Amino acid sequence: MSQTNIYLGIDTSCYTTSVAALAEDGSLLGEARQILCVKPGNCGLQQSEMVFQHTRNLPRLVEEVLAEKNYKLQAIGVSGYPRPLENSYMPAFLAGMSVARSLAAVTGAKLEIISHQENHLEAGMWSAGGPEAEHFLLLHASGGTTDMLLAERQENSRYKITEVGGSMDLHAGQFIDRIGVALGLQFPTGPALEKLAATAKEMVELPVSVRKLQVSLSGPCTAALRKLKSGAAPAALALGVEYALAETFARVLRKGADEFDVDDVLLVGGVSSNEFIRQHVKNKLAKCRVRLWVPEARFSCDNAVGCAAFARRLHYNK
Repeated sequence: MSQTNIYLGIDTSCYTTSVAALAEDGSLLGEARQILCVKPGNCGLQQSEMVFQHTRNLPRLVEEVLAEKNYKLQAIGVSGYPRPLENSYMPAFLAGMSVARSLAAVTGAKLEIISHQENHLEAGMWSAGGPEAEHFLLLHASGGTTDMLLAERQENSRYKITEVGGSMDLHAGQFIDRIGVALGLQFPTGPALEKLAATAKEMVELPVSVRKLQVSLSGPCTAALRKLKSGAAPAALALGVEYALAETFARVLRKGADEFDVDDVLLVGGVSSNEFIRQHVKNKLAKCRVRLWVPEARFSCDNAVGCAAFARRLHYNK
């Protein structure tokens, strides 16, 4: 029986352990992930606990993705650090790096290291099927970042991503989680807050703060907590949080598209998996003839498909 050439991806972010495998044609052969455990009422984990849980999760997830497959591992992509910047570092990524390096050494597969942010870019493009433009805007909205980035295709098959705007204080995911935890939802609260908002019959209005290419989310968050303390209906407040974020994203992306003369925007990160936010941003950008590319919701959240897609593309272009 002939072997199947595959490309493996590994990502160990702050709250998700992820493993994925792609075939030669780029199709998904297998994918598994595990959300890290956070105690009820808490808003996060210490880095040491992240490393421990990733180390415990990875062997099982690798086995699950590769089980019963007659494969030949061509290349391994792994997230080694948070952002594509010098001295960007986070201990959580050491767990994935250790497994990836060990697998590469044993199998002879090529090891390709990228940042977690680049992994989101790659996963977004793989799932959405674009953009194919030479340069476009990337909005990465999650619990750890709310960055507007200019992505530029390079001759070496990589993308140069440069931060051109984003949040000056709270990240979008932090905004959601602070309100979600205050509402009694389990951290990370994004999916539960989205379900709650869908039941709202009215919306609590919250401020939107956008100055040029910078946004502020601490003011809207403080306003939301005040509204909750004053007796605002939970569902209406949840919808208000969604709207405030969606409108913030739409305004800053319109300004960015105009300033950098781009026609395409890619939306990635856990917060961007929210369907209300996606539709609002899409409708607003369409009015100024800017295309919004959105990956399947599960590939907006933390996953390892981008690492596998990156390893595959570099393997073919070398």
